[in-house]
Amino acid sequence: MHTIGFIGTGVMGASMARHLQAAGYPLQVYNRTRAKLKPLLEQGASEATGPAQIAETSPVIFTMLGYPQDVESVYFDPENGLLPHIRPGTLLIDCTTSTPTLAAAIARQAAACGALALDAPVSGGDVGAREARLSIMCGGSQAAYDRALPYLQHLGKQISRLGEAGQGQQCKMCNQLAIAPGMLAVCEAITYAEHAGLDPEAVLAVITQGAAGSWSLSNYGPRILKGDFEPGFFIRHFVKDMKIAVAEAQRMQLELPGLQLALRLYQQLEQEGLGQKGTQALYLWYQRQTLGTA
Repeated sequence: MHTIGFIGTGVMGASMARHLQAAGYPLQVYNRTRAKLKPLLEQGASEATGPAQIAETSPVIFTMLGYPQDVESVYFDPENGLLPHIRPGTLLIDCTTSTPTLAAAIARQAAACGALALDAPVSGGDVGAREARLSIMCGGSQAAYDRALPYLQHLGKQISRLGEAGQGQQCKMCNQLAIAPGMLAVCEAITYAEHAGLDPEAVLAVITQGAAGSWSLSNYGPRILKGDFEPGFFIRHFVKDMKIAVAEAQRMQLELPGLQLALRLYQQLEQEGLGQKGTQALYLWYQRQTLGTA
């Protein structure tokens, strides 16, 4: 079993790395916040000094980062980046939600180095990552996808190649477009139930089983009722994703009012210092409206 390099062990990355480790692959890991590596190191993973070391020693490398600028730095930094130190034949799998343009640039540079690259953003939140039930949206060559598939099968259940490099990221934008107004709807339904004098738990039990049912309603609705606003997915990362989607929509001359409204509300929460909370914390915006303090 060859070594897998894994860069980015946050809320979702840590669980993803553990699944690969449980499958028997030796892991070499790197994360800017070293404390987040501790559980993996205790299970036998080795710590790299940076992306360059991982590039020089790991034939398969996963990245799960926060922002496109993080991806650009990890892949292209001349001193410590992956691509300047990559070995021919290496497979690069970026699971970050990033820009289609950057994904295509990584694939081009990887090909020039004799390597393969796949953009493979994921959906399913912290629960999907823990339970290896992620939906994985891939963009890249058929050869890159075929080689990556056995590893991705340890992480998710729905794994699809959508086209060439960058198309996995475009599919992730579709995913976020469906989620963003949906989170507004989840929060509005709970707020409405409370104002109507209904038991919100009873309402959720009913409507999750009908036409209104959704992953967000079933997973985030109960968290909202418990007052649990810790991240399955950070607000700050959701804002980043929506900004990418807005830029892509503008390039395609599309008007997406639902996305625009969701972005505006989430940006308000981020400006109020809630960027580290989970996306279900949008409910707090509605709660403050109710109290007349927003």
